[in-house]
Amino acid sequence: MKLALALTLLPLASGACPYLEAGGDPSTGSPHSLEARANFAAAVDEIDFAEVMADLKSRFVTSDPAWPADYGTYAPFFIRLAWHCSGSYRTSDGRGGCDGGRQRFDPERSWDNNTNLDKARGLLWDIKQKHGPGLSWGDLFVLAGTTAIESMGGPVLGFCAGRMDDADGSDSIPLGPNAEQQALAPCEVNGECEEPLGSTTVGLIYVNPEGPMGKPDPVVSGGQVRDTFLRMAMNDTETVALIGGGHAFGKTHGACPDGPGESPAENPTHPWAGNCGTGVGVDAFTSGFEGPWTTDPTSWDNEYFTNLLNYDWDVAKGPGGHYQWSANSTTAADSPVAPTADLADTQPIMMLTSDISLINDPDYKEIVADYAANPSNFDDAFAHAWYKLVSRDMGPITRCKGGEVPDAQPFQYPLPPTPAASSLPPVADVMSALKSHLSASPSSVPAFASLAFSCASTFRRTDFLGGCDGARVRMEPERSFPGNEGAEEVLRELEEIRSEFPNLSVADIIVLGGNAAIEAAGGDVGTVCIGRTDAPDGDLGSEYLFPRIAGNEDIDIAHLYDSIDLLGLTKMEFVALSGGHDLAQEGAWAVNPAKLSVGYFDRLLNLEWDGEAAPYTAVGADNEKLFATEVDMLVRVDAQLQAAAQALLQDEDLFKQQFGKAWGKLMQNDLFFSNEERAELCA
Repeated sequence: MKLALALTLLPLASGACPYLEAGGDPSTGSPHSLEARANFAAAVDEIDFAEVMADLKSRFVTSDPAWPADYGTYAPFFIRLAWHCSGSYRTSDGRGGCDGGRQRFDPERSWDNNTNLDKARGLLWDIKQKHGPGLSWGDLFVLAGTTAIESMGGPVLGFCAGRMDDADGSDSIPLGPNAEQQALAPCEVNGECEEPLGSTTVGLIYVNPEGPMGKPDPVVSGGQVRDTFLRMAMNDTETVALIGGGHAFGKTHGACPDGPGESPAENPTHPWAGNCGTGVGVDAFTSGFEGPWTTDPTSWDNEYFTNLLNYDWDVAKGPGGHYQWSANSTTAADSPVAPTADLADTQPIMMLTSDISLINDPDYKEIVADYAANPSNFDDAFAHAWYKLVSRDMGPITRCKGGEVPDAQPFQYPLPPTPAASSLPPVADVMSALKSHLSASPSSVPAFASLAFSCASTFRRTDFLGGCDGARVRMEPERSFPGNEGAEEVLRELEEIRSEFPNLSVADIIVLGGNAAIEAAGGDVGTVCIGRTDAPDGDLGSEYLFPRIAGNEDIDIAHLYDSIDLLGLTKMEFVALSGGHDLAQEGAWAVNPAKLSVGYFDRLLNLEWDGEAAPYTAVGADNEKLFATEVDMLVRVDAQLQAAAQALLQDEDLFKQQFGKAWGKLMQNDLFFSNEERAELCA
């Protein structure tokens, strides 16, 4: 294994703004330092969430004339707020979701899907202000939606608090629509977008509810629904439960044919003013569709499913100018369930093309029939799917705070709990044993460093998946990632040392082995922590973390910047870590493979390199043939990365300082210790 190779296998994500530096002020945005996380967690512990929920329930039924509540309650409005904040999550790079509370910022606040949600956020300001900084906007949005479901009789599983608000919307820039998104994840035809984007239509959460490209074709719509929900890791039963549960409440607004008015991006002082009448109440325009899905839109039931099955549905353009479906008074001939309401005695109900798609897809229709006939199945499926929807981007359960946290769910890839600090060996003793081993076997220095890097660099700061906690580098798919060849041999070597320390995990010995190697090579890694645990057999925690690039494949600078950002590194830190090419067991960059030096930068910047594509070649001072990857060449020629390389070459102390900072960040990214745990487990 070579650290040089591992450094070119950063997981490729589609999208951070390539002009933004990651790893800024840890008190305001992602990624967060271990200390900032612990301090915020302590602030969350001071919040009385029962009191927050009581305030929310009062807010639901206190209508404001500036934006009157439908049916006398804002509860459905806040379900939409939480859903649209959370539903932007995508598995391709972990971006989106409600952690960070970025729906307050562009581009998300100006999406067509989010029309008039500024009013929902405004209605929550008094509660946010009352409870202080320990109650983040992200937590408040999700808790408002979850409490709203419960207040109308719906099933909920619990609530995971602990979302840290971002200082701005920069982490949503890759979601689009903008030039940065188009450069990183282009969509040739908006409405037919594919992965790594999360939706078929940039600027919408999932699909166009009117139908593909605005055509009311429920068959094609069903395929798009399945595709987009899979992009956020939802299976068919979860998808149908979420759609039916969300549409059990509230109504759409589209009686006005002239639209909602200017977006916040166009008119931040008076957004979504509405182009008909007062722009509120009966004149409100949100989605452009008009009507409720059920006859009792403020109470939990399974009528959505019985309505789908009980009636024939006719399509026509509604008052907002969009195709929507109305219930024919004739009961569907093949309905397996009895009607739950007499439509003649209630307001007209409607469905969207995406709703009708559920009875035009055989697999979806079977689930619709089950939920119509078995309400308890629906209740259970929705409670679990909603919790997954709003918590998927929170990462491991160790991030969850508050008294309503349910047991760890499969999507959280739970690990065994951290052992009591008193049962673990002192960090100093383990480090001493590792350094003694490396002193006797200096050829193991690059091997230990490389394995630790490979293990830790799967982390992505967007949804807190990956990292070395769990030691998933032992398992598929990580075991077969490019660059991990030879890992099993290194693991056997580390296991001999670990056998001396009862209760020490494989994950800890990998990380501590890397730390000891860096120090043996002349570096300083700073704080060293133990307390990681090992994932059980069959764990799926790496299922979305496969590397997207290899060092000799094509990659442009925007995608490299994005990969750097996904790891939570600044460009300077990434370039410093690239200097670890000198810690190689063999190959192009090795001069003294057991010593950390600026030799990589010297050769990269000062030699003549040949070739039109990787591997690039050069001849070293001793006539040895050297090779460089596409990533190396980007470090050499990109203005920002080159400037960092030049600065590090001219100041070896700066190089070691930046290398140690970046290394320490990588090794601790996946730890979510409290201040008390940090005091006991880190040294």
